[in-house]
Amino acid sequence: MNSRRTFIKGSALVGAGISLAPHLVFSQKAKPLAHKLKLGFIGVGLRGVNHLNNAMRRKDTEITAICDIDSKRIDIALDLIEKDGRKQPLVFGKHEEDYLNLLDSKDVDAVIIATPWLWHTKMAVAAMQAGVYAGLEVSASQTIEECWDLVNTHEATGTHMMFLENVNFRRDVMAVLNMVKQQVFGEMIHYRCGYQHDLREVKFNNGKQPYGGGVEFGAKGTSEAKWRTKHSVYRNGDTYPTHGVGPIAAMANINRGNRFVSMTASATKAVGLHNHIVAQGGAAHPNAKIKFKQGDVITSTIVCANGETIIVTHDTNLPRPYSLGFRVQGAKGLWEKDGDRIYIEGKSEPHRWDAAQDWLTQYDHPVWKKYEAEATGAGHGGMDYFVMKAFVESALANIAPPIDAYDAAAWSAITPLSEASIANNGEPQEFPDFTRGQWVARTPYNWMKEEYGE
Repeated sequence: MNSRRTFIKGSALVGAGISLAPHLVFSQKAKPLAHKLKLGFIGVGLRGVNHLNNAMRRKDTEITAICDIDSKRIDIALDLIEKDGRKQPLVFGKHEEDYLNLLDSKDVDAVIIATPWLWHTKMAVAAMQAGVYAGLEVSASQTIEECWDLVNTHEATGTHMMFLENVNFRRDVMAVLNMVKQQVFGEMIHYRCGYQHDLREVKFNNGKQPYGGGVEFGAKGTSEAKWRTKHSVYRNGDTYPTHGVGPIAAMANINRGNRFVSMTASATKAVGLHNHIVAQGGAAHPNAKIKFKQGDVITSTIVCANGETIIVTHDTNLPRPYSLGFRVQGAKGLWEKDGDRIYIEGKSEPHRWDAAQDWLTQYDHPVWKKYEAEATGAGHGGMDYFVMKAFVESALANIAPPIDAYDAAAWSAITPLSEASIANNGEPQEFPDFTRGQWVARTPYNWMKEEYGE
């Protein structure tokens, strides 16, 4: 690892040349590690601890460093590591930039970043610049510039990063992916997806407050309420698109023979969070005066190079059951998650839905069938096991992961492009080609393989 770090630090002079010839990085095969993966964690909040627990389920990892500016979270992580019988890791968190010292440590091969959104890109960039294989939680980037930062840093350094989108590994999603790859639905035409999840209890503090409780955020908030709610105050766009669009991008071969070309977006009025504040804290609560900018329902429509369309919905501020709203439609049939139903021309009774489960069982992904027992209890129905498996095994082999910097950039670009389209009355926005034309030559990832990487 030290030799690789030396190479990375010495590559700055040729970085510009590599960015002009990205095919050199696409085909790069680095030397795999000859030991257990020395793994660090930047951010050990609720999501970071979930990753920590899943990493400790594996025998090919060493937990060598953790970083968090909240000492209570550090104590929780250290207690879990001790109970697992592992050696105490290096601890960082004296200040907001202490993660840089973690990345400079010789005891870290790879790092998982699970911090508030505004830190994601800068931390992933710093990791790649340090020669540390980066695992980045969603969402990856908040601006187009940050999207390019991820791509440019990967190309300049040759260091890989994996975008840790867990829904790509959900069992029903992978079964439908299997059906798409086997052309059960015929030629693909249209997709729908989104993030439809009542997050009012996440965006506000659940602790009791003088005005009734459940309506505080920012400095008075706890956990995600400290930072996530502010995005709804200041931004009007789809701030969390990848749970929905990630699986669809895999089905549509985005960045691998296809790409996002353009997008339009619209937003409804914003009443959900205000109504919640009034209901929980009363009309006299100071937060009742806040004018939330984010529309309660954001609808984005994407056009792909191969002619498919994708509708992406963001709906987190209103009362509703959870749904990612998947619809996968081809020339011969379609799957809709809401209703758990499938229709296949020539197989289903004409004009009548089939229950999805029989089809999903028939096309259950071979990786899921092989590792079902190991995935049990890993979180989010087992899909977190596969995220960790993909990340650790890609990092150990030092190869491109199944969800890479180009994917992170393309999927995350939906956020700033939706903001721009809404601000301009639905004006179409062009997607940057983060592969610089290489999407034409890149072959679709073989999700049927047990091994991860290209």
